[in-house]
Amino acid sequence: MRIETFGKGVEVTPAMQEYVDTKLQRIHKHFDQHCEIRVTLELRKNEHHADASANIPGQTLHAEAEGENIYAAIDVLADKLDRLVVKHKEKRQQHAPGVPISDNGV
Repeated sequence: MRIETFGKGVEVTPAMQEYVDTKLQRIHKHFDQHCEIRVTLELRKNEHHADASANIPGQTLHAEAEGENIYAAIDVLADKLDRLVVKHKEKRQQHAPGVPISDNGV
C-alpha cells in the first residue's frame, strides 16, 4: 500500500506523516492487492480538514473529515475511509463476478 500525504497551507511534519501512515495501515488488511491513498491536510478558517482518495481494485473511494486539531481530523478520516472500504468489499462479495443479478428473484 502506498500513502501520499500533502498539505494545503499546512506543513506536513514527519510526525503527521507517521500518524497518517499508522492510522491508514488498517485499510491494507482488507485487500491482498496494491492500493494507493492520497491524503490532503489543510486548515480552513481555523478548522482542520483532512480528505483522502483511495484507489482500490475496482473503484476510487473518497472521504472527508474535520476536527478541532489535525490529529482528530485524521482519526475521523481513517474511521470513515475504513467503513467505506468495508462496505465496498461487502458489496463486491455479494455480487460475485460472473453471477448474473436478476430483478425478479429467480
